Amino acid sequence: MKLTITIGLLLIAHLTFGQDRIQKIDSLLNSLYSKEKINGNVLIAEKGKVIYSRSFGLANETTKKKLNENSIFELASCSKQFTAMGIMILKEKGKLNLDDDITKYLPELSFYKGVTVKNLLNHTGGLPDYMQLMDSLFDKSKIATNKDIINIFSKHQPKILFEPNTKWEYSNTGYALLASIIEKASGMTYADYLNKAIFRPLKMKNTFAYNRRLSPKKIDNYAFGYVYSDSLKKYVLPDELEETKIVIWLDGVVGDGGVNSTVNDLLIWDRALYSNKLLTKEDMKSVFELATLKDGAKRNYGFGWGIEENADFGKIANHDGGWPGYVTFIDRHLTNDKTIIILQNHSNVTIPSKAIRSILYNKPLPVQKIRKEISITPEELQKFVGTYAVENEYEIKISLDKDQLFSQLTGQDAFRIFVESEMLFFYKVVDAQIQFEKNEKGEISNLFLLQNGKKIEAKRMK
Repeated sequence: MKLTITIGLLLIAHLTFGQDRIQKIDSLLNSLYSKEKINGNVLIAEKGKVIYSRSFGLANETTKKKLNENSIFELASCSKQFTAMGIMILKEKGKLNLDDDITKYLPELSFYKGVTVKNLLNHTGGLPDYMQLMDSLFDKSKIATNKDIINIFSKHQPKILFEPNTKWEYSNTGYALLASIIEKASGMTYADYLNKAIFRPLKMKNTFAYNRRLSPKKIDNYAFGYVYSDSLKKYVLPDELEETKIVIWLDGVVGDGGVNSTVNDLLIWDRALYSNKLLTKEDMKSVFELATLKDGAKRNYGFGWGIEENADFGKIANHDGGWPGYVTFIDRHLTNDKTIIILQNHSNVTIPSKAIRSILYNKPLPVQKIRKEISITPEELQKFVGTYAVENEYEIKISLDKDQLFSQLTGQDAFRIFVESEMLFFYKVVDAQIQFEKNEKGEISNLFLLQNGKKIEAKRMK
């Protein structure tokens, strides 16, 4: 199957060399869809003009209703950009300051004195991961809300991971707390405030914060998210599988996720970010500035956006999102005003952003690597299990579940990794590998995350 995909992509690269970019993009995406590697909506624009928009697959596996350009998807972590904007609007209205200590708004967390609103915005606060804490301490027969997170943190007072602004570590906790700060500072619910401050003024009519299990309602044109069940050999709602029931018991949490939208509404959002409709020019600029640590080091994250300075494509602000059933991505090329929006409602899909970027800029398609999966025993897999720390950055947790190995970066979902050789594993959801290494005693001592030409070392924690 993997060999077929690779050959297919190479053939497309040769056959479409003389065709225009739109045809190349369509050929690429059709090839991926035929291999079940994408399922969702793709919109591409240049200077605000849509040059490509197409839907691939179903919005509802039961009714077989097809996706269309107005299908509404859960955005997962792409919601963070709206949470950050909500904070910035409150800042401009004088309702809060970015240097405010979070305890001003969340006095229950007084033991985290010194963590500022700005620390939460750019992931430099050092707060522990709420998902891990809730997994062990929350009653999963209920549906958690942001208030439950605050209550559990208040009760158990988990230690801060590092002194604020000395490190960068992606934090869902920070953005969940930002949603609660929005509610305190505005006197409104998170959903109502975003609607009043952002969605309604921009006429984003199909965008809203929504807790589907906590407060269900009928939404026309909703794209239900599905995961693939290996045992059932079909796509099912994540609610039906024990391993993905996190979508139920964490459904009431907003801020780090929870916003739903369409590709068309996200293009409206994209255009607004080039204007001063929501913020002054100065504050809008600050949203896309790199985080600066106490020692002066820069990190590639602004306020709700990853920031990239690319030699070929210029300055880019983007974000991806992943939650059982959904994979989302928005790529804003600030230097050249190009926009790529990909919303998908299957979990085991790819985000072909590299290939789309290459086509947009008339560059050769990236070469698809052939990776052959092999089998090793569960006993052999067990020796890789552990937590590996990337200095001053984050942790990579390697776990074994039902004889399958999974990798999870701090604050992100766990993804299965597949055996390529004795010490080398690869992902199927992204083009990346994990290379393990032994010490002089023959024990697994560290790993290297290999992606985009980079080699990031993580040392095994004792």
